[in-house]
Amino acid sequence: MEPQIQYVTTSDGVNIAFSTLGKGMPFVHMPFAFSHLQLSWETPEFRSWRELLAKVLQFVTYDTRGTGLSDRDVTDFSLDAGVRDLEAVVDHLSLERFALLAPSLRGPVGVAYAVRHPERVSHFILMNAVARTTDFTGGPQAQALLKLANADWEVATETIAHVAMGWSEGELARRYAALIRESMTQETLLAVLAAPDVDVTELLPQVSSPTLVLHSRDSPIPSVDSARGLASRIPNARLVLLEGAAPADLGDPEYVHSAIVEFLGDEVPTTTRDAPGAFRTILFTDVEGSTALTERLGDVTARDLLREHERITREALKDHGGSEVKTMGDGFMASFGSVTKAVECAIALQRAFAERESDEPLSVRVGINAGEPIEEDGDLFGATVILASRIAGKAEGAEILVADTVRGLCSGKGFLFADRGEFVAKGFEDPVRLFEVRWQEND
Repeated sequence: MEPQIQYVTTSDGVNIAFSTLGKGMPFVHMPFAFSHLQLSWETPEFRSWRELLAKVLQFVTYDTRGTGLSDRDVTDFSLDAGVRDLEAVVDHLSLERFALLAPSLRGPVGVAYAVRHPERVSHFILMNAVARTTDFTGGPQAQALLKLANADWEVATETIAHVAMGWSEGELARRYAALIRESMTQETLLAVLAAPDVDVTELLPQVSSPTLVLHSRDSPIPSVDSARGLASRIPNARLVLLEGAAPADLGDPEYVHSAIVEFLGDEVPTTTRDAPGAFRTILFTDVEGSTALTERLGDVTARDLLREHERITREALKDHGGSEVKTMGDGFMASFGSVTKAVECAIALQRAFAERESDEPLSVRVGINAGEPIEEDGDLFGATVILASRIAGKAEGAEILVADTVRGLCSGKGFLFADRGEFVAKGFEDPVRLFEVRWQEND
């Protein structure tokens, strides 16, 4: 699968290179402060997340003026110039409705476009973005980089790459620095860093599209405070913080992919989301003390009780779009294309078990994890599945425990979570932080 690189001319005569990849709902990814369509595709870390999204969406991106394969000999880097670049691409492709992702310094342009064309932006995503360009360029680090870029272009790009990726990154940061140098000239970077401030803070309350704010928790530029400011000012915006300092799509592309697909919701067909190798949410149920139940009640009565568990579970899966993978007698394994639906299903299960009218209680543990399992012959395997099972085993009866990944993807969805601390699952070296889903009315 190779992207098709084409050109379109803006209303002020600038040639903009753009590419499309995949089919489905249009998803327009605005470029970072720098970009290069061809070299980004040739760099595995940049290509991986584009390929993931192109499996379920029509992925559209472009090189903004002054960078990459677009016209380099330009001097206008204003807000309106940025909007003209975006308008040229989406108008050329006749995209009537599309999701828009604005990263880093493209935040103000994305906000301005979303406010000017609310009828066209179905979903709006801000990723490590700002509303004021001085949040990027006005701090002491950016000013130091400006001086360094004046003095030594190569050292400046290496420094920018290590600040963005983290100082522990070696080869990846070097490739990132080389991409910067190929994407823009020294003069263009100096012009961008020294450009007058653009501030769209006052426009944020006018953004009417559903909005997701994705931000790397430890990002030095911009800080997490910028993300909180964006989310607090945009009506009903959802904030998801990602671990680490690297740009969101490079830090954990699978996690970012799942967060975006979850945010887009029904715009992404369930059958597409559940394609082999796709990011899925795995749910396990386990009847607490099933062996003791059989010993105490006898085989026939205990089996009748387990049938109740099966009936309730299958009804809940049907109501919430879950797929039964298999049953283990006293438990189920199920798969969901939506993290939200999986958690909603778990809550519905526990409430249904609690509301049963019977002298014999039915206490069920639920564990949920999300990731990319391996599919073979209708079954699912791999670390994602094993950890989901271990999490279910860690739960008490009538509890729902989820991995931190699930809790993060459900941010802003109205669920209540209680931190249960770190847990080292059998067979795993690294601990995972668990959260309890509070489902009872008095929680």
